[in-house]
Amino acid sequence: MQIGVIGSGSWATALVKILTQNGHAVHWWVRNPTQLENIKRKRLNPQYLPTVRLDLSQLTLSVHVKEVVAASELLVIAVPSAFLRSSLEGLTPDDWKGKKVLSAIKGLLPDKNELLNYFLQEQFGVALDDYFAVLGPCHAEEVAEEKLSYLTFSGIDLVTTRQIADLFSCDYINTIVSADIMGVQYAAVLKNIYALGAGIAHGLDYGDNFLSVYIANAADEMAGFLQQFGAEHVVVGVHEREDQINHRKSMNYAASVYLGDLLVTCYSPHSRNRRFGNMIGRGYSVKAAQVEMNMVAEGYQASRCIYLINDSDKSAIPIASMIYKILWEQVPADEGFKALEQTLI
Repeated sequence: MQIGVIGSGSWATALVKILTQNGHAVHWWVRNPTQLENIKRKRLNPQYLPTVRLDLSQLTLSVHVKEVVAASELLVIAVPSAFLRSSLEGLTPDDWKGKKVLSAIKGLLPDKNELLNYFLQEQFGVALDDYFAVLGPCHAEEVAEEKLSYLTFSGIDLVTTRQIADLFSCDYINTIVSADIMGVQYAAVLKNIYALGAGIAHGLDYGDNFLSVYIANAADEMAGFLQQFGAEHVVVGVHEREDQINHRKSMNYAASVYLGDLLVTCYSPHSRNRRFGNMIGRGYSVKAAQVEMNMVAEGYQASRCIYLINDSDKSAIPIASMIYKILWEQVPADEGFKALEQTLI
């Protein structure tokens, strides 16, 4: 299968590493010509994951996204959601005919507050049957170090989902398959918001006792939101069946793609959302935190998207709503968390 990767940040680089190590040829879109030349010359991506050696014999690099799309049967989209439209500029519905799409995006498109599958359907006619998503818990930095990680691949066509998952399976990547294509995407969006809040709490000098209560409440809030948006199997302790091939339990809310991804994003020092939030808690403005990080924290835009989505649906999401107000309505972080203290159980 001809595989294309759109995006050249940390997560895209990690996915390219996995695919090429597994012997798959990859067509890689790198927007910046200087970055592309550096990858060719140094055999690594110096700006992102510079410890990862890349097998150039398995790579065809291009600054032209249309070339990469044309050459590929499966397209892995791994750009920050805020830059998605500009990244795909110039493409037409004809370019996407016969393609499978694997989303590695963990955010919503901010102009319409929508998941990637809705945008691709509206803009390019990509059917949901041809759309898949890959989620964590999995930090790019640990992939670089080849530490054991679990990736969940989701799609309504489980046979094709498993085939795509197998492309990434290796000694340090265990793959799981799910049909909950909407639920896992919304979970990935929400966990970034809650991780940003965990960082704010750390920056405000709250301790581990408070953080455990905060994350437990965030998990409960996330489950309620996912149920309202049609997510499946969010009841802890209930499994509908066992996989007859690998004898795994069926997925529920305690699975890695839901609760596991929330936990690692809230606790891990690799989490850019936690780092971003930590700076906000220490008194940085949003602008100053963005400049210092020089990386995209998806939870920032996602907090506004989820707040606006929820304005009409009215799920009980006091934590996510307060994170939005701190980031977008200039509520002081200490005042916001003081108010949250009274709502946690």
